[in-house]
Amino acid sequence: MTSVALTIAGSDSGGGAGIQADLKTFQELGVFGTSVLTAITAQNTLGVHAVQSVDVKMVTAQLQAVLDDLPVKAIKTGMLFSSEIIEAVANELTAYSAVPLVIDPVMIAKGGAALLQNEAVIALRSHLLPAATLITPNIPEAEVLTGQPILSERDMTHAATVLLSMGASAVLLKGGHRQDVPYAEDLFMTASGEHFLMRSKRIATQHTHGTGCTFAAAVTAELAKGHSLEESVVTAKNFIQLAIEDGIELGHGNGPTNHAAFRKSDQLKTGEVELIERC
Repeated sequence: MTSVALTIAGSDSGGGAGIQADLKTFQELGVFGTSVLTAITAQNTLGVHAVQSVDVKMVTAQLQAVLDDLPVKAIKTGMLFSSEIIEAVANELTAYSAVPLVIDPVMIAKGGAALLQNEAVIALRSHLLPAATLITPNIPEAEVLTGQPILSERDMTHAATVLLSMGASAVLLKGGHRQDVPYAEDLFMTASGEHFLMRSKRIATQHTHGTGCTFAAAVTAELAKGHSLEESVVTAKNFIQLAIEDGIELGHGNGPTNHAAFRKSDQLKTGEVELIERC
């Protein structure tokens, strides 16, 4: 049977992030993608020029239509925009608690535009984090969620612990924003105590638009295929690393990554990322 994944997120008219990036990633990893649109953005590599939320009733109707008919094996949330949408999505997903849920807490676009209303942060903590199989914040997002600065590996570990205390089963804290190390290092930690670091070389490029969406979508695709959370996270790290390395350099600003790089690569895909301090 074909594996089916669902993304609940906003639209990026520039194609590099959001629903568009998620569906491309699902396709590249051999998963049939379905979607629920939460907001429409007028967006390109230079930034977000306008945002319009989708009516909550329409969000709910989309979600019900997909889940009532299709055998969704993993779900990912991205840009949810408002507390009303977050609460509606959380309520609808209550009946699907057995389906893995990956939460990418999208808050700020690459160009700096806010993609999550301030009051929605509280709703995210209260309604969605306790249901998460995995939450995938970058450092700025984790700082907002925890209320604490993150400047070092020790800070990352503490922040992940705080996020787990909010109810998530596992955290993938992406460390690309750290300035104290010359590499990109992401921390994976579970509520049961397992943790490891994934280290990869830092790529000198401005074309990183949609990396967070793509990373989380790759995890979701692998979960939909029945892989373990640990396996899914490592494959997703390889996927996004290759997508950045084999850039396509589109646009005049922060361009998208290359979603096709992983499938076409001749490199050994299990050897791209160094796993360290595994417990």
